[in-house]
Amino acid sequence: MLKHIAKLWKSPAKNLGAIQKQRLAEWRKEAVVTRVNRPTRLDRARSLGYKAKQGFCLARVRIRKGMRKRPKPSGGRVPKKAGRFFPPGKSKQRIGEEKVARKFPNMEVLASYYVGEDGNHKWYEAILVDRAHPVIKKTMPWITKGGRGRAFRGKTPSSR
Repeated sequence: MLKHIAKLWKSPAKNLGAIQKQRLAEWRKEAVVTRVNRPTRLDRARSLGYKAKQGFCLARVRIRKGMRKRPKPSGGRVPKKAGRFFPPGKSKQRIGEEKVARKFPNMEVLASYYVGEDGNHKWYEAILVDRAHPVIKKTMPWITKGGRGRAFRGKTPSSR
């Protein structure tokens, strides 16, 4: 089954056309970071370590496309190198993981994956793990021993 899901997601615009359009219309109305009950892409979530058990949860995050806009220099001369649009130096996916990590301070970001985009935004789903949960302490001790903030320290697959 997971192979078939992965095959559909190879070209979502063609295979999931109407469904994907409807999803994006709903997601636009939601908050920037929204908790999700089930993964949109089960195959990708499972391959990144998601399990449907206690201690795991998912969050969808919306990221604005395009570059960061710097304020215009006010008054006086304009330096030759005074550009206004600069890339942030990290990927949109990593920025999304950091937003999710700030929203859920008690959880740790395990990984994230792409779920859709329109003209203005990209959406990613982040897999979150509760470090204090007894099930996680037993099955994933490596995530409880390390320092907090995997997303900020570049320890997730997208930021490595």
